[in-house]
Amino acid sequence: MSLPELTPEERATYEWQMWLPGFGEAAQRRLKGASVLISRVGGLGGNVAYQLAAAGVGRLVLAHAGNLRRSDLNRQLLQTHEGIGRRRMDSIVRRLHELNPRLEITAVSENVSDANAASLVAQADVIVDAAPLFEERLALNRAAFAARKPMIECAVYAFEAHLTTFIPGRTGCLQCLVPEVPPEWKRQFPVLGAVSGTAGCLGAVEVVKVLTGLGEPLAGTRLVMDLGTMQFRRLKLAQRADCPVCRIGNVPASA
Repeated sequence: MSLPELTPEERATYEWQMWLPGFGEAAQRRLKGASVLISRVGGLGGNVAYQLAAAGVGRLVLAHAGNLRRSDLNRQLLQTHEGIGRRRMDSIVRRLHELNPRLEITAVSENVSDANAASLVAQADVIVDAAPLFEERLALNRAAFAARKPMIECAVYAFEAHLTTFIPGRTGCLQCLVPEVPPEWKRQFPVLGAVSGTAGCLGAVEVVKVLTGLGEPLAGTRLVMDLGTMQFRRLKLAQRADCPVCRIGNVPASA
């Protein structure tokens, strides 16, 4: 597939990142030709979206339902005080276009579910999971592995941030890590906005690495960060031999 050419305006906008060793115009064209799905565009996914818009990813598919609440404003930086009570997606699209008017956005005012996960995943090259509910996360994981598409998994709780990249054919999946929905988990939980921002920015870096082939993604490795103590750990992720998702999705592509 041929990649889109860069305009003079785009070369000027992305000049500094194209100076990165091995990046250049080739990587920037890959970003321009790419499509990324982000599940939930709040404090975590909103930062992923904003950084990818800034980096020059050509198209974002954004899935997030509901209206803005006052309690969202400590972390959802694509929102404004004037938007309280209004659809989150309207502000998300407007703020992203203010940063990057060239960005193509497919806005879906729904949360991911078993009913829509496959159709959403089909529209993207890379998937980003930033949903607060495990029902959404596991539905997205199943759809991503069925479509053999990489998924960046971002999560936060209090001062902790977790990040990993699942790649069908190379790694296990989210269901290996979380076989079933934790019964005690609730949608609302303690979080500092800056922790969401940190995890979101790192998630965007993972997307750029996967799309361009540069750097070393966290494939098979879980980065666990305690920002309260600034301790960082890299944990190897085991793949379950009996996983109902991986035992199908991890068949090598050449098989």
